[in-house]
Amino acid sequence: MSIDSLLLAYVVSLLAVLGALALYSEFRRLRIEPAPSEDRLFRCEACAYVYTDDADVERSRCPQCGTLNTQISF
Repeated sequence: MSIDSLLLAYVVSLLAVLGALALYSEFRRLRIEPAPSEDRLFRCEACAYVYTDDADVERSRCPQCGTLNTQISF
């Protein structure tokens, strides 16, 4: 085998190992992380308390002071 073939085989095998490690770590991360929540985020206008509520409500009552609040939009 020529030196060019050896270097090509070395680089290709190194890239294959790095790709396999990247795929393994991504699948492991997806398996461990919790699924994203569908809840909406609210911030009370009266007491500044931040809380979540179901995704099907437009306005939510603050659990601290009872004020109706709208969803926070980022």
